[in-house]
Formats: sequence, structure tokens, C-alpha cells
Amino acid sequence: MCFVTLALTQATVVSPAHAAAAAAGEHMHTGQKVANFFRTFGIPDLGILAIISALPVVELRGAVPVGIWMGLPITTVLPVCVLGNMVPIVPLLFLLKNKTLKKLMSPILNRAEKKTAELGIGSVEKQWASLAAFVGIPLPGTGAWTGAMGAFLLGMPMTVALTSIFTGVVSAGVIMSAITLAGKKGGIAALSVLLVLTAIELLKGGGKQDFLEADPYWDQSAVPVNVYKNKAPFTGKIVSTKRIVGPKATGETCHIVIDHKGDFPYWEGQSWGVIPPGVREKDGKPHSVRLYSIASSRYGDDMTGKTGSLCVRRATYWCPDLKAEDPAKKGICSNFLCDTQPGDEVQMTGPAGKVMLLPEKYPDTDYIMVATGTGIAPYRGFIRRLFVEETPAAKAYKGQAWLFLGVANSDALLYDDEWQEVKKEFPDQFRLDYALSREQTNSKGGKMYIQDKMEEYADEIFDKLDKGAHIYFCGLKGMMPGIQDMLKVVAEKKGLSYDEWLKGLKANKQWHVEVY
Repeated sequence: MCFVTLALTQATVVSPAHAAAAAAGEHMHTGQKVANFFRTFGIPDLGILAIISALPVVELRGAVPVGIWMGLPITTVLPVCVLGNMVPIVPLLFLLKNKTLKKLMSPILNRAEKKTAELGIGSVEKQWASLAAFVGIPLPGTGAWTGAMGAFLLGMPMTVALTSIFTGVVSAGVIMSAITLAGKKGGIAALSVLLVLTAIELLKGGGKQDFLEADPYWDQSAVPVNVYKNKAPFTGKIVSTKRIVGPKATGETCHIVIDHKGDFPYWEGQSWGVIPPGVREKDGKPHSVRLYSIASSRYGDDMTGKTGSLCVRRATYWCPDLKAEDPAKKGICSNFLCDTQPGDEVQMTGPAGKVMLLPEKYPDTDYIMVATGTGIAPYRGFIRRLFVEETPAAKAYKGQAWLFLGVANSDALLYDDEWQEVKKEFPDQFRLDYALSREQTNSKGGKMYIQDKMEEYADEIFDKLDKGAHIYFCGLKGMMPGIQDMLKVVAEKKGLSYDEWLKGLKANKQWHVEVY
């Protein structure tokens, strides 16, 4: 209720009695001064209302009291203000697609992203309800302009964003009308109704994720493999493409959500193949398939079972002679994916692989997950399935999942906000360790690489593996020699034959590697 009170105190209450007092020369509010300014140009009051509603920051919430002050009936004020508030939103959503404008607006967009970060969580229906509430509740920093920028940055589908913002604007108009005409009691009543309706929408579809499960859920006999092949690929559509690293990251990494309409099922730990458009310059043949580990659970980020996500780093080549990136040597597929816009089509194959699947038949199993860079992708699917979603696997899981991630610096961390949330909620079942090569030092004073961070816990890792834990490796293939050298040294210190020890892990299917 505290934010309701705040909303009411932020509102400018202007009744007809106040309008008469203002006409008699008392202090005028900013909105009234703006209205009088436009009146000097001979603009009709309805036109002035529409203009004020369209202004950022002021918007409809500042225009409704002005309309009442003008002496206009609320039946006229409300629709004019709603339309006025929506007029700039449609072009704004399209203009933000322009890279130059987006760059110029980056300070504003960064603030909008922070305010609206939670709107992209959950199903499309939940996104719709969250955005409508964000726009509709008159708090500082909310509103249609901020909501539109946030929806764009989060990659919400255009129809979802527009209908939700419109609903929010109408709700804000009703609330402001109630506050203006009936004071705080009217505002509280209107806000209460909006909150109840929002809660109902958010609770819809909030049930268990169990409609894509095997029977029993751990049975891997029907895992889909290579359903779609190179000669007959699947056509997916981009839902959103979003940069997920900070400005000081070494390169650009994007989180890409793809709509497959439920026709391209997969399991956690599998990969999708992507065929970039165009042909190879050397022979005119179509580009070959590139495999990308899927970065979501089988239910997708929206939990509908109709989308899947990829985590892709844009591959570029810095030419020392040119002292610039050489576009001729850039990664064809990664650049295609990172440049995609909502609605773009993607040719896909797969799903591929079984080596990274979870042994869910044994819910007490500990998982040690080792990643460098975008190798984090399959583990995001694991962690969402085990700790975020209401799956049979989550309900049964009693083991511990331990994530090691190696990147260059803090700005290059991937999905850190998600990991911290899981760590907070499941402190005994989820462990997290980072190796930041440009910010941390190892025990020898050198850069902290992934093998150095693992070495700090070598005894515990060996103990877990001896007790049946499964260890997973995903990332650039260059990560493995350093890790294996470290493990070999530790094994020899323990009086073990590394080759025999590793052979035993592989025989027990405890060793899972997917590098590229």
C-alpha cells in the first residue's frame, strides 16, 4: 500500500473549485502554465490536451487534471488524453530499431532498462500484465514512454507491447480521473481494482511445467535427435535479440529467443543447428550448419514450450595491419544471429546431441558445471529446470549443482542476475564460482583462468566425483588442455593414475564434454 500512497501524493489534484481559484490568480501548476502557453498560439483546448499527453514525463497523468481545470467533461478529457499519450508510442517503437538513434539515446535507454528489467520474465501473458501495470500505476519513472523503451529493449513482440501499453494508458487515465474528481479515496479505489486485475493476470498460467515431460519424467528413450536436417530445415522466427554484457566486456554476447511454435521440441543440454542465409564465396554453395547449445529449458524463457534461446558471441577478427576489425573475416553465423530483429526467419536443424543430458533418474546426483564464455548456455537450461521452473525434476532434485564460469571481467559475466537469485533461494543446493582472468589472480600470482578456480576446490571436486557426481564441460575447446593438466597434477598428488581415473569416470558416464 505504500506505493499507492506515493502515487497519490505525486498526483496533482485539480477539482473545478481549484480551477476557479486558479482563474482568480492563485498559483498555477506546471501543466496549467503549459496549457496557457499553447493557448497563446490559438491552439484549441482539445489539441493542447493531446499535446500535453504526448509529452514524455508529463504524459496522460499530467494532462487529465489540466483537462478538468479547463472545464472539459471527463468523457471528453479521458479519450483525448489516451489517444494523445499513444500517438508517439508507435513511432517510438519503430524508431528505436535505428542503430544510430538507439546509440544516441543510450543513457535514457539504460535507465529505462533498469526500471523495466523485471517485465521480461515469464510467459507472454505475464509480460503483458506486468507492462500494463507498469504503465498504468502513476509512480515516478513509470509511464508509456519508459514502458515502450523497456518493452523494446526486452524484445517483447510488437503487438504485445502496444496492446499492453494501451491498456496501461487507459488504466492510468481512469486512476487520474478518479484522483482528480474524487480525491485520494477515488484514487485508492481505482488503484485497488487495477492491482487486483493485474494479480489475476499474473497468476494465470502460473501452474507447473509438466506438459513436455516423458513418462516417467527421467526416461530418455524418446529424446528427439536430428528431427530437422540440412536439406529440410525448420524455419524459426526471432522473438528478441538482446545484448547481455556490459560496455567493458571483451566482445558482444547476445541472448536470442526463437519462436518454434512448439514444433521443434528439445531437451536441456541439446544444441540447435543454424544455417546462415546466403552462400559461400569460394564455391557458391549454401553455408554449413553451425551448432549452438540451447540456453533455455525445454519450456523456453516464456515457459510456453514454444520458444527456445541461444547465447551467441559475435565473432570478429581484429586485423593488426588495418588496426580495425576485418569484415571479410567475421563470423558469418554469429553476426547474422546477433544482428537479427524480431520477426526475422532462421533456418535450423537438430536438435543435436545426448552427451550433455542430465541423469534425472538419480535425483541425489551432484552436478559440477564448468563453462567458459557462451559455454554457459546448457547450464542455464539445467538451472532453470532444477530451480526456477515447477518441473517434476525440480520437485525431486536433492543434490547440489555447482557452476564454474570463466570470463575476462565482470562486464562479461553472463546471466549473473539469474545465478544470484537462485543462489539466494537455494543456498545449500546451488554453488557459484567465477574465474575473471583480467580481474583476479591465481595462487601463483598469474591470471585466474577456469582451471585455477577449479584447482582451489580440487579436493572437494575429486571427492564429489568419487561419490558419483557428474561433471560437465562446455565452451571453447582451448579450455580443456589446461583443465586436464590441472586434474592430472591433482590426481598424481593423490596417488592416482589420471588415465585410469578418467577412464572410470567415462565408463560410469560421469564425464560430459561439449567444446567447439
